[in-house]
Amino acid sequence: MKSISLYVDKDTYLTRLHPFAKMFYILAAVSAPLIGGALWIYGLFLAISLCLLISGKIIRKVFPLIAFSFTIIITIFLIHGLFNQENQKILFHLGPLAFYQEGLLYAAGIGLNILNMLLAFATFVLTTKPADLVETMEQAGFSPRFGYMISSVFQIIPQMMGTMNTIMDAQRSRGMETEGSLLVRARAFIPLISPVVSSSLINTRERAIALEVRGFDSKNKKTFLREYSLTGRDKAFMSLMALLIAGSIVWRVLTWL
Repeated sequence: MKSISLYVDKDTYLTRLHPFAKMFYILAAVSAPLIGGALWIYGLFLAISLCLLISGKIIRKVFPLIAFSFTIIITIFLIHGLFNQENQKILFHLGPLAFYQEGLLYAAGIGLNILNMLLAFATFVLTTKPADLVETMEQAGFSPRFGYMISSVFQIIPQMMGTMNTIMDAQRSRGMETEGSLLVRARAFIPLISPVVSSSLINTRERAIALEVRGFDSKNKKTFLREYSLTGRDKAFMSLMALLIAGSIVWRVLTWL
């Protein structure tokens, strides 16, 4: 059966880590650099994320995301390096263009923040099975409706991509040209919109019926095949993240003093 999530099962330390521990890592990776306000803290969490992705054997899955983000980051550097209102000190010239130190530093903060959040969320999404996340949240006391909403967010993109690929294969078998110039691809994309939307609506209806049949709205206490609990390894990981957050707070206080 084809998977409809971004989860990659590599059976590593990262995939065996409790989902709440990985969610706490996202909190630390996003909050600590913002609290500390220093570029080196962004670099520290980028290095941690890269180490986690490499040890989890999923670094190749992140390359397309990094490549896409660089197009946005380069645009940010161009705009702020040239036109930021705080620009005063010229750092270098590129032909007739003058790039300013203040704008480039500001753009560096934005760019590192984008990369940091991207890698932190990729660490979570690529190593956490949606079903396990939903079960842990329900066992922690969250509403099943909230868990289903989270699960749907994880599955909607790969599901729509799979549906689109299936429809494109069907269109190719009927003789539609889907490869070639940009105009040809745009012309082939328009007939895909209606089938993808209607297929998504049908899948939503079928899923709602399946949930109702399985007692989704039942008020009885549910049982679980597997009980999830924080292990010593999870607690040690979360303690390390808490120390990093505390360290960023101390750093910010020291810079104020």
